[in-house]
Amino acid sequence: MRRDNSLSYCSAPRATVAATRQTVRRIASARFELTVRKLIVACRFAALLLLIVLAGTGVASAQQKANQKPVVDLTDLSLDELMNVEVTSVSKHEQKLFEAPAAVHVITQEDIRRSGATCIPELLRMVPGLHVAKINANKWAIGSRGFSGEFSNKLLVLIDGRAVYTPLFAGVFWDVQDLMLEDIERIEVIRGPGASLWGSNAVNGVINIITKKARDTQGGLVTLGTGSEEYGFGAIRYGGTIGSSAHYRVYAKYFNRASSLDESGKNAADQWQTVRGGFRLDWDLSKRDLITVQGDIYDGAVGQRLSRSLPAPPFAQEFEEDFPVRGGNVLARWTRAFSATSAMNLQFYYDRTTRDMNLIGETRDTFDLDFQHSFALGSRQAIVWGLDARSSRDAIVNSFSASVTPAKHTTSLFGGFVQDEISVVRDTLRLTLGLKLEHNEYNGVEPQPTVRMVWTPSHRHAIWGAFSHADRTPSRAEEGVRVNIAVTPSPDGTLYYVSLLGDRAFKSEQLNAYEAGYRLRATDKLFLRIAAFRNLYQGNDVVTTGNPFAESDPPPAHVVIPLQIANGPKVNTHGVEVAADWSVIKQWKLAAGYTWLSLSQSFAIGGPIATALSVDSPKNQFFVRSLLNLRNNIECDATAYYVGKLPVTSVPRYLRVDLRVGWHPTESLEFSAVGQNLFDGRHAEFGGPLFGFGAYSTQVERSVYGKVTWRF
Repeated sequence: MRRDNSLSYCSAPRATVAATRQTVRRIASARFELTVRKLIVACRFAALLLLIVLAGTGVASAQQKANQKPVVDLTDLSLDELMNVEVTSVSKHEQKLFEAPAAVHVITQEDIRRSGATCIPELLRMVPGLHVAKINANKWAIGSRGFSGEFSNKLLVLIDGRAVYTPLFAGVFWDVQDLMLEDIERIEVIRGPGASLWGSNAVNGVINIITKKARDTQGGLVTLGTGSEEYGFGAIRYGGTIGSSAHYRVYAKYFNRASSLDESGKNAADQWQTVRGGFRLDWDLSKRDLITVQGDIYDGAVGQRLSRSLPAPPFAQEFEEDFPVRGGNVLARWTRAFSATSAMNLQFYYDRTTRDMNLIGETRDTFDLDFQHSFALGSRQAIVWGLDARSSRDAIVNSFSASVTPAKHTTSLFGGFVQDEISVVRDTLRLTLGLKLEHNEYNGVEPQPTVRMVWTPSHRHAIWGAFSHADRTPSRAEEGVRVNIAVTPSPDGTLYYVSLLGDRAFKSEQLNAYEAGYRLRATDKLFLRIAAFRNLYQGNDVVTTGNPFAESDPPPAHVVIPLQIANGPKVNTHGVEVAADWSVIKQWKLAAGYTWLSLSQSFAIGGPIATALSVDSPKNQFFVRSLLNLRNNIECDATAYYVGKLPVTSVPRYLRVDLRVGWHPTESLEFSAVGQNLFDGRHAEFGGPLFGFGAYSTQVERSVYGKVTWRF
């Protein structure tokens, strides 16, 4: 239900109602804070205790239990299993992570279960090279190798092969990308271009979320939880069989997340709640044929506080709203194996989404068809080729403050790719050549090639390198947006509009990327990875200052001071990403990652460039994660994240510490308690909004929640 609470000019009764609501919220928040205060103290004490445990006390206890069989298997993947995890995002066919010629990281289901995260964006914090910043209670800035922002546009996100980016701004609405986390098999994250396979917008990386097959989710599962920010959440899933050849699952989930606080400590009105349901059916038609049909439907409300300009006094207004989000999708896939070395995949999906905001509304229907065929050519070549087509039709509801023209438009995209993986020296040196040809309405046909190499001189060493070219297709906003940022009257009565304008001549952004990496199995218990890159961008979206001009439509007559979106000059980035996994003992594992990023921009001296859009990432960030299994089937997991200062929005550096304690009294029952940001009352992780448009940045607070999971 939409709420429009004017904070600038509203009648006395409405102001009284708003004040009453605010008072009720504060009272409820205070009571709840008293309820969870002891839990917070307990979690802080437990975190301190964990540091002592990691110094040796807990390790000794775990070693004493090493020869005793636990009730359930609480161990994570071994290093051998981790290195041999099959990934598909790099080459569109299965290959071992250790041998992949790209900077790829896999988040396993065990990582997800023990992370303490309750949504997909929070899971991505554990990926080296990604910058994940929480803007407010329902929005995140996520970027790979730079360029983080609410409207980040260089990262392609897939869910079971279904692209979830929006052509409105070529990014992702993270507030509607939700799944039952227990149903995710793994998340493959490629840092660096994937455009030769996945096409436009896979510029700085690809996040491929892969859910479990229905046969792996048989039986029932129920989760329930509550906490200081997670007011209430729960999910139920059941899987079964149809005959002897088909497996299915159905699920439903709900969450209600509290609003956060702004910089002054006031309620930011960014509460968030959603109900979602879905299904998956896997049907083995024969030994060679598999049919998969799956779908989701959701309905929710997203709170936010925004400001908008007005063409009449008082010319500006701050307001709050709970805007509805709803949508659904259905996907059908046919996989056929012709032989041991040849297979094809035919996939179709339809996606519908609606966002009914006060500033700008959108309803979008997307149709996508994808065909892929892989086969062996001789004994040394593996070829994958495919064709794809996508049509995305939108209907925009404009307002005075923000609009996109034309209000209705259909964006079409189609293309094909081919990739040849050549075994130059059998089991030692492999060369991959790939090319994607894609046609879009903005620039016609765009070629996106890649050359990759991996050398594995032994089972302990892998050295890889790559050159890739990628294009990012212009978005609807970059071509046709208008945001009236401010309306200012002059003493003589003339109105001046400060307006952000799109550019009909906007062209695709281009990237030439150079990458190199090294993987080392130092010992049977230590796995190290390092990747270095240099990215050369041309045509980045920037904002330039233009010459004022008079305008009479819409009335009244006014003068526009334009800020023009345009293709900018060269931007170069380079950096290093380091990751390590160490199996200290069977019961204790450590993971760590460090990222260093440098960005330089080549702006013409005296030129009109104002600033780049949505560009802000730290120079340094690292994390350390500990997974420890104690006695009596107790798990104690802790993660520390350090993020350096954000140079554009001047957000200070911060250290975040999360703790999870889990207990399995039986094989089917699990209790867990999670504390997040335990050593800091609150801090900001991102700034904004840029140019007066976007979400207000709020504070990430200390929080705790409890959860119970029952499998039957």
